[in-house]
Amino acid sequence: MSNHQQLIVNFDRLGLQRIKEYFPNYLEVVNNQSIPFTEALLELTNQELLYKHSKKIDRALIKARFPKIKRMIDFEFGYQPSINKKQMLDLQHLAFLEKQENILFIGSPGVGKDHLAISIGVSACEQGVRTLFINCHELLLRLQTAYENGTIERVMKRYSNYELLIIDEIGYLPIQRQEADLLFQLINVRYERHSTIFTTNSNLSGWSEVFRNPTATAAILDRLVHHSQIFKITGKSYRLRDYQEKQQK
Repeated sequence: MSNHQQLIVNFDRLGLQRIKEYFPNYLEVVNNQSIPFTEALLELTNQELLYKHSKKIDRALIKARFPKIKRMIDFEFGYQPSINKKQMLDLQHLAFLEKQENILFIGSPGVGKDHLAISIGVSACEQGVRTLFINCHELLLRLQTAYENGTIERVMKRYSNYELLIIDEIGYLPIQRQEADLLFQLINVRYERHSTIFTTNSNLSGWSEVFRNPTATAAILDRLVHHSQIFKITGKSYRLRDYQEKQQK
């Protein structure tokens, strides 16, 4: 085996796929003395680092379990005048994580709550923040199952350790008394430790009807309202607009 062939094998063994891909081109320019060897090596390693960083972000996005990747740049702020664009763009810098603040998006279905929440979550993944997106009903089902199986402490610890947890659609389905207690426990262990983003179609004043547990509701709201940024979206539904446009065609 020649030195060149052995070098290619070594690239594979070391997992240097980007260097392996670009190596022939840089080898040619070095042999032609177009650039110094050290400069070529620096550019090759930079390409490899960029590639590995990109793959790391891809893995983080998969683990975050977003239903769809959405970014702030694609949000139609002009259609939702109740949303302050600058505030939303600032949230992508994640200063709220350093303050352990929560974020609540309140609004009717289809006004863009999910888009905004996911966009912030995607930005968090890109900045190395361990993130999870989960539907409220699914979360409650997992917590209730863990409680019944005697594994609630382990499962609670898992969800409490995410640096950013996004709980989607609170209030879409009624929440039973035991489920409300479990949700409070989770919010309580995350309180002033990690940030949580909530989306809900119910005003906070109506949560007592959603949770069917006045004590837990009061305790949950006490934790959420403190150290939180609350955004109420009062615009029209994107989905309804899109449906109407299709009907007109």
